[in-house]
Amino acid sequence: MPTFEQIAPQLEHQAIEVPSWAYGNSGTRFKVFGSPGTPRSVEEKIDDAATVHRFTGLAPEVALHIPWDMVDDFGTLTRYAADQGIDIGTINSNTFQDDDYKFGGLTHHDPVIRQKAVDHHLQCIEIMGETGSRDLKIWLADGSNYPGQADIRSRQDRLADSLQKIYAQLSADQRLVLEYKIFEPAFYHMDVPDWGTALVQVQALGDNALVCLDTGHHAPTTNVEFIVAQLLRVGKLGSFDFNSRNYADDDLIVGSADPFQLFRILFEVIRGGGYEADSGVAFMLDQCHNIEKKIPGQIRSVLNVQEMTARALLVDREALAQAQSAGDVLGAHQVFMDAFYTDVRADLAAWRESRGLPGDPMAAYAASGYQEKIEADRVGGTQMSW
Repeated sequence: MPTFEQIAPQLEHQAIEVPSWAYGNSGTRFKVFGSPGTPRSVEEKIDDAATVHRFTGLAPEVALHIPWDMVDDFGTLTRYAADQGIDIGTINSNTFQDDDYKFGGLTHHDPVIRQKAVDHHLQCIEIMGETGSRDLKIWLADGSNYPGQADIRSRQDRLADSLQKIYAQLSADQRLVLEYKIFEPAFYHMDVPDWGTALVQVQALGDNALVCLDTGHHAPTTNVEFIVAQLLRVGKLGSFDFNSRNYADDDLIVGSADPFQLFRILFEVIRGGGYEADSGVAFMLDQCHNIEKKIPGQIRSVLNVQEMTARALLVDREALAQAQSAGDVLGAHQVFMDAFYTDVRADLAAWRESRGLPGDPMAAYAASGYQEKIEADRVGGTQMSW
């Protein structure tokens, strides 16, 4: 098995994009909880995202959600982010919180509403131009609740037409990333329920259309790492939304419920070339911190990804291949498990310290006083929330 020193250079380029909405108030369908220190503006969200990067060195970009993060001047916002040491990353569209989208957005049977949804995405592309963002991420709430409610085939045709109109407005260095989700808010069918549907739709668009894989958007027992391998195999894995699920789309801290799954996913990412610095695969979080404090929740999340990446890099690929070729079932499995069970936390702490970062970012943040400061300073105004 490789040593930590041998795999350490591969950790240098790791970057995990954090979501602006993780710093706002969130909750469940039953309650959105407020908490002291919650940002009241996009700039305060950026301050918090930059704090995560300052303590971890892992989060150089923050994703925005439109219209949640709408401002009058995105050029000014981009410069503000740069002054805090981070960049604006993916621009996420939203066609699920307007009454007009009750029966869908890009798939709606009414061409007027459908065009409204298309125009929203064109606005997002304009924002991408102002922020220097590469990716437009589209997740659709479109679907139906009852058999016979909607014509499933026609909705796929309308989706293809809408996506084509959006894709046509991208510049040569911009990408469309289509996300899928098996259910919710629609419960009979979702218009983009799985990776196969997303793949079919983006393949019809062109090279700059790819699939986003949210680790919480699958049916129970789905082999997510197999999907990763397949999408990498055909060059269509554009990005991840990392979180953790126990029952459904729980959006909890990545690796919290099943760290072994995160390890398996990252092994396939590395195996398929998706971890290379020039792979184009974006590693992102999509999480909501409902009962825990938000900034340490994000710090814990990016550290979990880093730790499991290190463990996945420790897999002895040569020994694994030999055991697989020999039909040595348990030998191959042991090679895999030896890497997973390797405790790399002390090595990572020393590696961080050698780069001027705190060895224990969680403890360093707790001792920094930043949490107490924002709780004292951010009084009054309206806390941001989805």
